[in-house]
Amino acid sequence: MTGSKETALIVGGGPGVSASCARCFAREGMSVAIVARTADKPELLELQETHGVRPYVADAGDPESVAALFAAVERDLGAPRLIVHNIDGRSGDIFRKEITEADPELARRTILNSAFSAFLVGQQAARMLLAQPLPEDGHRGTILFTNASAALKGYPKSGAFAIASQGKAGLAQSMARELMPQGVHVVHCPIDGGIAYRREDGTRAHWIGGEVVDDNMLDPDHIAETYLHLHRQHRSTWTFEAVMRPWLERW
Repeated sequence: MTGSKETALIVGGGPGVSASCARCFAREGMSVAIVARTADKPELLELQETHGVRPYVADAGDPESVAALFAAVERDLGAPRLIVHNIDGRSGDIFRKEITEADPELARRTILNSAFSAFLVGQQAARMLLAQPLPEDGHRGTILFTNASAALKGYPKSGAFAIASQGKAGLAQSMARELMPQGVHVVHCPIDGGIAYRREDGTRAHWIGGEVVDDNMLDPDHIAETYLHLHRQHRSTWTFEAVMRPWLERW
């Protein structure tokens, strides 16, 4: 276990928000753990090489796997004080399907990978944070739930994703009311808009929306900076819901 370095745990290892958070937190001097279902993702290997981020393998939808993950991170790096759940459970096949046509198994998996995995991660995070002594500043740590536009409104032909996203939103709200009086900052972060990932040449693009024009899509690096700010907020002004969208997004 490292000395007095703060530990951050990011559940959901991908090239967008998770990778940006890992780089941001590592630059701030944190010990960073990032979690995916497979260990050989190129973005995880790169983060390990360039920023010393420690990759872990776990199934966030399995209670035993999540419990083992938290135990391993605490053993290796120290109990995390910043936990980011960054899995929305989306599957391309679940969108643009009328409710009469949606595949029930895909719907089940979407809910399992999003709302249920958020419950499991939130539960383990709460147990670990509440077990820590209450610091002088009254802040035991932060649990951040990344969510999507569907957390705010259920779109047509997107019923399963609406269930998952709004379930996650309800979980976050319940946890915030329960845990914030005990010194645990819980934040719900709906990302309302397309996230355009940065490519090797520095340009950004979205897999559906195409090239970024005049900052018309979210930059994951700035999402990560917002997450860091939320974690460092004074408890007299703790934010519960931080909705992020580009300046010209229609909402």
